[in-house]
Amino acid sequence: MKITGQCHCGAIRFTALADPGKVFACHCADCQIISGGPFRAVLPVPVEQVELTGSPRHYVKVAASGNRRAQAFCSDCGTQLFATEADTPRTLNIRLGCVNERADLPPRLQVWHDSAMPWLGELAGVAAHGRGRDSPQVNAA
Repeated sequence: MKITGQCHCGAIRFTALADPGKVFACHCADCQIISGGPFRAVLPVPVEQVELTGSPRHYVKVAASGNRRAQAFCSDCGTQLFATEADTPRTLNIRLGCVNERADLPPRLQVWHDSAMPWLGELAGVAAHGRGRDSPQVNAA
């Protein structure tokens, strides 16, 4: 499947040929902290199948698994774009939030599930509004 995406400000864009069956949700503490959310959805794509426009910044983080992972982000808007092997990039784990086709790419696997927020399964029963600004009680970013 061909995917396209970009950072929030548009300074970095990408296209890729991806396998939609490889999307996974990671519940590790690192993904929760780095994403600012309860988990991160990821689409691994071989580096040779990705065309990138722009120059993301990187920093290296030692993951809970012990692996050294280069975290790539836009230096202008801060959007987290992907993670990859720190030494010899082979796979870009593209952050699903910056993929335009994300609605068509449900996760097929969950990892580090022991760290998942216990309330995630209850979200279906929580009141919902079509837009965050529809409710005077919500101050969405």
